[in-house]
Amino acid sequence: MKFRQVHLDFHTSETIDHVGDKFDKEHFQNALEVGHVNSINLFAKCHHGYAYYPSEINEMHPGLSFDLLGSMVEAAEEIDVDVQIYVSAGIDEKYARKHPEWLIRNKDESTRWTPNFFEPGFHELCLNTPYLNVLLNQIEEVLRRFKPKGLWLDIVGVRPCYCQTCMNEAKTMGLDVNNPSEMIRLWEKTYRQYQKNVQTLVERISESTEIIHNSGHFLRGREDLWSANTHYELESLPTGGWHYDHFPMSARYIQPFGVDFLGITGKFHTSWGEFGGFKHYNALRYEMAVNLMNGAKCSIGDQLHPNGRMDLATYKLMGKAYEEVLKKEPWCDQVSSMADIGIFSAEAIEGTPLLEAFNNPSDAGAVRILLEEHYLFDLIDQYSDFTKYTLIILPDSIRLDSKLTAKMEDYLSKGGKILASGESGLALYDNVFTLDLNVRYIEKNPFIPAYINPDFDLKSINRSSYVFYEDSLIVNNSNGQILATFEKPYDNRKLDAFCSHQHFPNKYEALSPGIVADSNKGYVAWKAFKEYASYGSYIHREIIAHLIDYLLGSEKTLSTSLASEGKVSLMHQKTKKRVVLHIVYAIPVMRGKGINVVEDIQPIYNIDINLNMDMTIKKIYTAPSMEPLKYTYNENHLSFVVPKVDCHQMVVIEYD
Repeated sequence: MKFRQVHLDFHTSETIDHVGDKFDKEHFQNALEVGHVNSINLFAKCHHGYAYYPSEINEMHPGLSFDLLGSMVEAAEEIDVDVQIYVSAGIDEKYARKHPEWLIRNKDESTRWTPNFFEPGFHELCLNTPYLNVLLNQIEEVLRRFKPKGLWLDIVGVRPCYCQTCMNEAKTMGLDVNNPSEMIRLWEKTYRQYQKNVQTLVERISESTEIIHNSGHFLRGREDLWSANTHYELESLPTGGWHYDHFPMSARYIQPFGVDFLGITGKFHTSWGEFGGFKHYNALRYEMAVNLMNGAKCSIGDQLHPNGRMDLATYKLMGKAYEEVLKKEPWCDQVSSMADIGIFSAEAIEGTPLLEAFNNPSDAGAVRILLEEHYLFDLIDQYSDFTKYTLIILPDSIRLDSKLTAKMEDYLSKGGKILASGESGLALYDNVFTLDLNVRYIEKNPFIPAYINPDFDLKSINRSSYVFYEDSLIVNNSNGQILATFEKPYDNRKLDAFCSHQHFPNKYEALSPGIVADSNKGYVAWKAFKEYASYGSYIHREIIAHLIDYLLGSEKTLSTSLASEGKVSLMHQKTKKRVVLHIVYAIPVMRGKGINVVEDIQPIYNIDINLNMDMTIKKIYTAPSMEPLKYTYNENHLSFVVPKVDCHQMVVIEYD
């Protein structure tokens, strides 16, 4: 899979005439070359439902007079640009209006995406209806006509649906239609059947064709729902609702599977469907750097104007980012992460409401803390190999069944270490700790907020009692060392008793152990990771960092002087016998209403790096500039200084 893709949308209203009239092969090719693009996703059918080539199965767009897709495929392949072909699978507005009985319905009979037909917008179709056969016929025509390297199917996944087809099948299956936990069996069956039909069709025509089923998110802990993809493309537009948290979470979960994957962002200031909106080129530089540091290849979303002419401003913008990617590719291919810590994904246990939510707050808080404190980590689930990690973090809500408890105990018995918070370690359906974390459950803490008083110093503030706002548990210490104590406020804020603008102050009375630890286990009695995602106090980040360092001890691989907004990763290129350190630095800022943007990137200088590495080192240099770095290496302790980071710097450590 190539590194530099463009995902070219073309959702074009049937009311627009002269579609594609300004397409010019040389101009199209020039745009791709200016953008340093070597892979492109082109459209066969858009959300409006029309084909962009003369179709015998579908209706060609009424404003189009020639084979636009065919012309683009020919032009791309002529300059050695790989082609995937896009088919809108879950949305086809033409059929939505012809066959409203095929639409996904909510329980109140409203429709998905746009709730009715009195508002402009698309309506999602149910793949449990005859529409599936229509879609399969469209896919077959595309495969036979264009023989693409890849097939990209959009707007699919496990969808809640109460259309009459689903309601009738639910009754046949004996499901309670008022119980979503039963209905999800049908919704997952529908999605799996769709995937199976597509795979059978593709294998019958072209076994080499790659397939992407795009749901907008890879649900952690549910590989069974996305393993039908031949590789992984992680849609994650930071300004489009996914935010800058989402991609690092998804990438650090997907990368250990060892399958090629790329991250999809957009050139848009906001999100898909925006004409005339542009990110700053520094934002794309930063987002491509974050892709590379997480082992991903790159894709940037664009939307073609109805007239078919590529916007050179867009491709010059992309080109500034992709020119850097081009130079860095030799050190970024076929890599695996080097991680001390496995964050057990809360999403893998809790799930999400049918892929509607992209950022589980406990996962987000854990990833933020570890990124900002510069730990090396992956996200893992119940199926992961725990023995790869020195420490496993169980953030906030990892309740355990007997099988997972046994796997955790086996991990501990082999020298592993665990840091748990909140309800993590409790039984799945009972408030009893099935995992020995040196505590016994008493009750839920009745005080919200409450206070935590650590018995250790933090990096940035003198010792005190600190407020926290998330749920917590009252526990007894059974065998560990108490490292922090809960203290209670005078009272909870209520109608007949309140104090000041927010909450009651601390009464300085001990309530319960707040942190308990021994040499290989730590327990934090409040939902500390959700706390950080919701409130972002550096105090809670530093408390968690202290505990991680307490548990990792001398087994910590990396330490650095890098500031908290800097990101770091360590990737292993085994085939090349080299380890690649990535440092990425930029500061997203809030603009408008809830849009994080990157515009100004200030270089940083003289970053200290210390690594514990057991290998015979040949040389160390910056890439792609190939400048050698001075270093010291003594008893597996490697130290060097990175002189400058301008958005992204790689340091290559070659070994024998």
